[in-house]
Amino acid sequence: MLDKKGRNIDYLRVSLTDRCNLRCIYCMPEDGIDKICHEEILRFEEVEKVITACAALGVKKVRFTGGEPLVLKGLDKLIKHTASMPDINDISLTTNGMLLADMADDLKKAGLKRVNISLDTLQSDKFKKITRHGDINKVFSAIEKCLSLDMVPVKLNVVLMKNVNDDEIGDFIKLTMDSPIQVRFIELMPIGEGQKYFDKCSMKVEEIIERFPELVPIQDDSRVASVYKMPGAIGSIGLISPVSCKFCSDCNRIRLTSTGTIKPCLHSAEEINLKPYLNDEQKLIDVIKNAVYNKPEEHHLETEGKSDTDRMMFQIGG
Repeated sequence: MLDKKGRNIDYLRVSLTDRCNLRCIYCMPEDGIDKICHEEILRFEEVEKVITACAALGVKKVRFTGGEPLVLKGLDKLIKHTASMPDINDISLTTNGMLLADMADDLKKAGLKRVNISLDTLQSDKFKKITRHGDINKVFSAIEKCLSLDMVPVKLNVVLMKNVNDDEIGDFIKLTMDSPIQVRFIELMPIGEGQKYFDKCSMKVEEIIERFPELVPIQDDSRVASVYKMPGAIGSIGLISPVSCKFCSDCNRIRLTSTGTIKPCLHSAEEINLKPYLNDEQKLIDVIKNAVYNKPEEHHLETEGKSDTDRMMFQIGG
């Protein structure tokens, strides 16, 4: 599925809900969110229709996100249905890990291949401050559970924030020495609640290379991360720089929101409503194909200093 710039769009990110059991400071308002009416949220059978249409157009990889997707019942059934599609060969999940340890067995049996776990600190007290009320031990248990199930590499998404967690970079790197873990340091983006922290907390991932020059670049199939290893390490380090060094020219993804719109670009205000076409398979395919073809060439975070989208990050998916 090619867009007008010749990029092969073969990756669909599916946001299943805007609900979350944490309130991370750069993501969600402290008082929570106004819940979307149940009727506005896509049912799983409607999500399956969109995935089927995207698979017919060449999508090979699906990632389920939120909010926090594990707060929804029946996710294993959705994953199993997706895994039954012959054209889909990679199913993954982004989660905060709070509920993952108890669900990982069923999710893997359903067809889940890999997980990305959001974890911005390794310190219990700091974790509670960042998430506002999380239990870091549940996340540690989830990581160990996924490693034991060979759902590797286990990827840890770390939003890099100056004077918040940049003093822990070395501790995160140590996690990769003896386990198949990839720590992915991600630049803070000026989107949603992140705009409040951007000026005082943003830093470039290149600073990690400056602090740890012993990191060695390695070949990796990631479209978004520059990947490094410490000498002798089992795992690796991914550096993701959506602000300082964007990767739009290699972007291969589109996003489905929980309210049934396609976002061809994370930072664009453009969204295409799919709900009117869910009961017409060919029309649904045509609308998605047109949305992909007209995918924006690039975002302008680096010049405009903020995202064009009006949605918060928890409404789009990580």
